[in-house]
Amino acid sequence: MRKIHIALGVRSVTDSIADYTQRLAAQPQVTVPDQYALWRTDTMNFSIRQVPAGESTGLRHLGWEDDAASAFAEARDCNGILWEEFSSEHQLQEILGLWPDAQIKR
Repeated sequence: MRKIHIALGVRSVTDSIADYTQRLAAQPQVTVPDQYALWRTDTMNFSIRQVPAGESTGLRHLGWEDDAASAFAEARDCNGILWEEFSSEHQLQEILGLWPDAQIKR
């Protein structure tokens, strides 16, 4: 299955988890306190990441979670927006590479 991926930079992961959990009507599947959270719904892969003080919040990148993807790939569209394509396993390995102690709900 192919799902749209949306990645945002946020000021507060804690506040954003509360907000987006309500908006998505789902709990995040992956959390890293004060750093990162990831939700997977039937149609969407949605992640948030804490931005350093003084850095802008908002869209980080877009992409596709596609379990048929044989490797992680990225490209920029005609507007300069970064698009990634990956399988759920690729994404999990990237998360664990950055945060080995990530809390994962399966």
